[in-house]
Amino acid sequence: MKKIYIYVLDTLADWELGYITAELNSRRFFKEDAPLLKIKTISHSKNAINTMGGIKITPDCLVDDIEINDNNVLLLPGADTWNEPQNVAIIEKASALLSSGGTVGAICGATVAVANLGLLDNRVHTSNGKGFLDMFCPTYQGEGLYLEKPAVSDNNLITASSTGALLWTKEILKSLDVFKEDTLDFWYDYFNTGDSNYFFKLMETLSTEKNK
Repeated sequence: MKKIYIYVLDTLADWELGYITAELNSRRFFKEDAPLLKIKTISHSKNAINTMGGIKITPDCLVDDIEINDNNVLLLPGADTWNEPQNVAIIEKASALLSSGGTVGAICGATVAVANLGLLDNRVHTSNGKGFLDMFCPTYQGEGLYLEKPAVSDNNLITASSTGALLWTKEILKSLDVFKEDTLDFWYDYFNTGDSNYFFKLMETLSTEKNK
């Protein structure tokens, strides 16, 4: 069973996790042989955090409870509080998870946190625009690997800008192998464009799956 750990911290950017948590929890578009997933919220303490939208979240477990292996995933959302010292431990866990073959997703402010540990120096990546990482991370050396895209996946690290939550979600779902390829493509096209034709094509892929 794959475990999906979602790090929660004060001022968490609610919208950046909306697509991925909804799809992982509901399994509404999963293929029939999709692996079982266990989703856990984690933090540096068991105290409730307050998101940017004012929602309280009480973590399920602590950073030390993360199981480091190639089967697990860690998602790091954006927040205005990433520079607080209690968040260093989760980035160290992210590094260990990547080294073990696990997957890490970092979006918006979380890209600064992983850059501070050097995790972007040798991977193709993105963030909130050219120069953003230089501005907030003086030790950053990955300028030559930066791409101006909403989301980028390289060597098990999936990065995204604050406006890249949809593509970030697509890349995470792709790495988890829980959607059929055409289902994932039409899912993304529908939410990206609002064209209802893609919604009907999406639903057709589910009908085809059930009629096998």
